[in-house]
This record gives sequence, C-alpha cells and structure tokens, in this order.
Amino acid sequence: QVQLAESGGGLVQAGGSLRLSCAASGRSFSSVSMGWFRQAPGKEREFVATINWSNTSPYYADSVKGRFAISKDNSNNTGYLQMNNLKPEDTAVYYCAARAGGGGSVRRNDYNYWGQGTQVTVSS
Repeated sequence: QVQLAESGGGLVQAGGSLRLSCAASGRSFSSVSMGWFRQAPGKEREFVATINWSNTSPYYADSVKGRFAISKDNSNNTGYLQMNNLKPEDTAVYYCAARAGGGGSVRRNDYNYWGQGTQVTVSS
C-alpha cells in the first residue's frame, strides 16, 4: 500500500509558478512510478506528466511540455511537479498517482494509488 498526499496548490496569476508536492508513505517510494493528472470542472481527469520509479524518462502532455517538470526524490519519499508560466487553462484539481510494478504511464487505469488532489487556480 502507498498513501499519497498532495500539497502546494493555490491561486496564482497567469505567468506565475507553483510547485506541487506529493508525499508518499507505506511502500517504498523508490519502487513505484509516479504520474500527475488534473481534472477541471465538467471535464474528465487528464494526464499531465509521468516519470519512472528510478526518476528517469519523464514524459509530458503536449499542453504542458516546456512549462512543467516532474521529478521524484526517493530519499525523502516525495514527488514534485514544478509548474511555470501558468495559464488560466491550467486551472484544475491536480492529483498525484503511483504505479507499482511498471514504468511511467499516461493511462489512469495503470495507477494503483491516488492522492486526494490539490486545487490550482490561475487567474488571467
């Protein structure tokens, strides 16, 4: 079992930055791959970024490529999503997810564990 808790969300103006954190407890964080997803009101949860269990091979949705950076620090059981040059369309609840037994994935169903989410609001 892995328990995940996101933090770092908030209200920011367009062009600003936020860093989301995902604190993990339970199973060794170094053995799971991580993903970030987001869900805006009235929309389905969508893929944002993913990274392998070994903190390698990051992969991003086209909408965030060049602006967001995913990483995981296995020494302190925490994952991160650095978000720069934020846009109003980035407004959503952001969720971190962990996948045991596989590499990073863009598919929601590949993830075994989910956090509760953190709200990010970008004003224009």
